[in-house]
Amino acid sequence: MVSTALDAMAGTAWGRWLGLVAAVWVQCISGNNYTFSNYSDSIKTLMGLTQLQLNGLSVAKDVGKAFGLLAGLASDRLPTWLLLAIGSLEGFLGYGAQWLVVSKTISPLPYWQMCVCLCLGGNSTTWMNTAVLVTCIRNFRGSRGPVSGVLKGYVGLSTAIFTDVCSALFADDPASFLVMLAVVPAAVCAVAMVFLREGRVASADSGGDEADARGFAAISTLAVAIALYLLAADLTGVGGGGGLVSTVFVAVLMVLLAAPAARGWGRSTRSRRRCGRWTSGCSSRRS
Repeated sequence: MVSTALDAMAGTAWGRWLGLVAAVWVQCISGNNYTFSNYSDSIKTLMGLTQLQLNGLSVAKDVGKAFGLLAGLASDRLPTWLLLAIGSLEGFLGYGAQWLVVSKTISPLPYWQMCVCLCLGGNSTTWMNTAVLVTCIRNFRGSRGPVSGVLKGYVGLSTAIFTDVCSALFADDPASFLVMLAVVPAAVCAVAMVFLREGRVASADSGGDEADARGFAAISTLAVAIALYLLAADLTGVGGGGGLVSTVFVAVLMVLLAAPAARGWGRSTRSRRRCGRWTSGCSSRRS
């Protein structure tokens, strides 16, 4: 019953926009395969690797991204929530195993096993990216370009978001960074599984292309604001080193990242009001 209600919600304008907000959050955490340099030195030291062997691990990560073809093929056969579940599980296993090594919880794994872990981590984001991109394009069939631009813009910010948050809260601790890579995407995907669904019918309360354009413009403007905020923090150094200033930096960043939810909720409220007025008008005419 709950699943049926959520699927029905996805067919409304406010359901589509709440799904887009969830997709934006997924994109904000799905660029983790570009962060290998943030913890590669620790792996190199603990495992006693040469630079050539370390490069091999990086190649294994890229090979994982190349297997994104599988996510594309599965997107026509599997529901969005399952694609997100596969991606989050791969990331949890891949980065979780790397955390166990870097934190010295276990002995360093054999080289080939580390290659498998890097491959899993690299492949995980392809499932997340494919799930959100395909679903949002299907939900906004008349705005494919803006949807793609918005989602790609936020995935471009994800590496900076992860790096700056880790620097602010954990003072560049590689083990803590790997915990974030393993846990945060899984948690965000769990939330997105609820709201991000493909609408089965065309929406009758979408508010028109003009309203959609304003929504995309607002979310795109917010992405630019987040980028400028991260750039300013990096240039001034206020985001690193711990302390109160770093905590405030992270708090403001979280507010900016949560702002799309306010936009999506505002859209949903207006859509429900329009739908209520339309229903009331129809009832009065019938009577």
